[in-house]
Amino acid sequence: MKPEQERLEKAKRNAALEAVKHVKTNFVVGLGSGSTAAYAIEEIGNKIKREGLRVLGVPTSHQAFTLAVEHEIPITTFEKHHQIDLTIDGADQIDDELNLIKGMGGALTREKIVASVSKSLVIVAEESKKVKILGQNNHPLPIEVLPFAAPILMHKISGIGGKPVLREGTKKVGPVITDNGNFIIDASFGSIPQPAELELKLKGITGVVETGLFIEMADVVYLGKPDSTERIERKK
Repeated sequence: MKPEQERLEKAKRNAALEAVKHVKTNFVVGLGSGSTAAYAIEEIGNKIKREGLRVLGVPTSHQAFTLAVEHEIPITTFEKHHQIDLTIDGADQIDDELNLIKGMGGALTREKIVASVSKSLVIVAEESKKVKILGQNNHPLPIEVLPFAAPILMHKISGIGGKPVLREGTKKVGPVITDNGNFIIDASFGSIPQPAELELKLKGITGVVETGLFIEMADVVYLGKPDSTERIERKK
């Protein structure tokens, strides 16, 4: 592993290790998706083996499910638990108000459902994910859409100022298919100073399943660095 990549992975792991300290025995825990959340899943599994921690996990994606099984975390479902004590998940961008852009891994809808029924949402990320305003550096906003409606939605997203691109697979021909059988449109809006307003506009378009804007959902963010972690709490 190259030195820069090694530093990045240390930062991710540091953030994840701090977040897992929130997990208590008998918790139902939402298991986020992505490379940083993967470290949290691994550490929860370690605590089960090392400390006898008793938890149940609700995975947000097939990736999270596979990792949970690998690390021997018992799985539960919404049929048995309608509320989650704590969710640990990653983010692609985090603004000063702890609003988020998520979904570059394609699991935004399930991630948002799990977060919405969690008593606490703890976000783990390496420090470069923190920005002043969402959309900074022309970062795209993932939008999950019904495949049937995708051509119409591309047009409508353009009409409200976005530059939409249908996400294509890297090791398959054609669009990326989400765990829900939908497509993802990555739309660049430039800086998003009013994310709640954009969220309302997008969710008002028929055929949009969910957006990667997570507004006032995160309670605590851990920003990992190679040798430390910064904790930020949302002002309430």
